[in-house]
Amino acid sequence: MKDLHGWIFDLDGTLTVAQHDFPAIRRELGIPPDEDILGHIARLPVTHRQDLSAQLDAIELRLAAGVQAAPGAAELIRHLHAQNLQLGILTRNLQSVAMASLDIIGVLDCFQPEYVLGRNEALPKPDPDGIHQLLEAWRLPASEVIMVGDFRFDVETGRAAGCHTCLVHPQNSWPDLTDWHAADCLKLLDRIRCLAEA
Repeated sequence: MKDLHGWIFDLDGTLTVAQHDFPAIRRELGIPPDEDILGHIARLPVTHRQDLSAQLDAIELRLAAGVQAAPGAAELIRHLHAQNLQLGILTRNLQSVAMASLDIIGVLDCFQPEYVLGRNEALPKPDPDGIHQLLEAWRLPASEVIMVGDFRFDVETGRAAGCHTCLVHPQNSWPDLTDWHAADCLKLLDRIRCLAEA
């Protein structure tokens, strides 16, 4: 724990209560049920890709108005920020949505804007491009950074970049990809505090 100097977080479902109904979004965009949304859009001809991307942007901006902090998320970020650790966001959402969400949950001031990476700033997870960008900006080795998220893409991305990984979810569904597991951010904060006192 004391060797971790950089923390990279997913947003929706990790720091905020999960609100994306992905099956409904696929239906609204006309994307097959078993397709990755961003992957499907990326393979489309330019004109259709632009149209569908604009529709997806509008959906995410609409959802952003209802953002709620996940249990313990603000406390966790404030604790890490107080330790002068590097903090970043890596999300498949828009950067503007991420910034608005961080503002709503009360931790926007803990993040430098250039360390909040959305789908237009980095290749979408599970590609490790975003983590590599942050490692370079922070001048930290992967061994001193952890990727925290609630979904397989998050821990896959951390693994691909050579970082530590933490799954924040009631169940540890991907133990082979997960170094740490916590039911929620509050439990993760409790663990961090216990390790610090040990």
